[in-house]
Amino acid sequence: MSERQNDDADDPTDEHSSVITRHPDDAATSTPAEESRLRGPFDSFVPEGRARSVVNWLSVVVSVYVLISAVGVIGAGFKAATGGQAEALFAFASNPLVALMVGVLATAATQSSSTTTSITVGLAAGGLPLEVAIPIIMGANIGTTLTNTLVSVGMIRNKDDFRRAFAAATVHDFFNLMAVAILLPLEIATGFLQTVSGWLAGVLTGVGGVDTDSADVVGAATAPLKELVGFLTEPLGVPWGGVITIAVGVALILVSITFIGKVLKVLMVGQAKKVLHAAIGRGPLSGIASGTVVTAIVQSSSTATSLMIPLAGSGTFSLRQVYPFTIGSNIGTTATALLAALGLSGVDASVGLQVALVHLLFNLTAMVLIFGIPFLREIPIKGATWLANRSAENKFFAALWVLGVFVVVPGLLILVTTIF
Repeated sequence: MSERQNDDADDPTDEHSSVITRHPDDAATSTPAEESRLRGPFDSFVPEGRARSVVNWLSVVVSVYVLISAVGVIGAGFKAATGGQAEALFAFASNPLVALMVGVLATAATQSSSTTTSITVGLAAGGLPLEVAIPIIMGANIGTTLTNTLVSVGMIRNKDDFRRAFAAATVHDFFNLMAVAILLPLEIATGFLQTVSGWLAGVLTGVGGVDTDSADVVGAATAPLKELVGFLTEPLGVPWGGVITIAVGVALILVSITFIGKVLKVLMVGQAKKVLHAAIGRGPLSGIASGTVVTAIVQSSSTATSLMIPLAGSGTFSLRQVYPFTIGSNIGTTATALLAALGLSGVDASVGLQVALVHLLFNLTAMVLIFGIPFLREIPIKGATWLANRSAENKFFAALWVLGVFVVVPGLLILVTTIF
């Protein structure tokens, strides 16, 4: 093999690696091993067929109801715990950098940006200042990339596969880090996300439970669970009743999002793979659209991007084809927080909706700004390629990246900022 051919094989961005080596339908079809892993929670109790499908879909509906209700529970608990003094409680996070790192760590710990953003929506409705909530949302975008980075490490035994997989995973890291590096200072200086989201929240007032002057259908439907939790925790008094209410709300969100993810994987991963294979190779716009759709289908950017890593590692798709897909997954994951905001009611409900809109606007702005400007567009690809090449030769680089970006640096920044 010539030196040029060796270089081609080692370069994760090489366009020759984009040639699909097997028929898309073959890749889109789950193998028996994959199917055995995708077992739903009711598989042992309900026979396979239409009945199981109906039960699975009903469980998704119930879980969505719990998710929406839980956001209201958190908002009520936050108000009870702080006695309306939310700003004082979060004084430690008045520094946007600390709030950003809180978002990174919370999302890395829960492995779900949807969980972090849904909780933040509920906290904002309960009085969490927007100046704190917005950096937390941005931090969630960074933390969510940990999952597919860890998935790529599973291919570490094969140097070439790992190089391609790690590049495909960390291009998402680099894009989201760039988005925060550009847009957080811009937001601090101008407040454009807060302003535009506030305007949109005003326009959209009247959707779901946000309009306090009209029939609050969603709010009325979700009120029983919120009232039940409040009734059970009220005897504990202030602030512990509110603290326990928040903890119950967070637990309900974690359980409902995890359950929804498991069931939707069983119901929809096959469809998601078909969408992915049908659209991913047709160009950047198609890749962004497919990333948005697939993430909305499976309700998890971590799941959607993790679907891509084995395909990238095997050479089925190139880094340049994966890159737009990950940008689309950023947009698709905002659907969960927007859905959660529907269950809010009361005077602060529009603030919760505003936080959900900030998440959407942040990702749309990052897409237009970074992917739309050619020289900025190339930076995540070059960064991911360099890191993947170094990590393939020395696994220490991969460990340093994962621990440094997602654990050590956020933790140290919070510690140093709060002390000094």
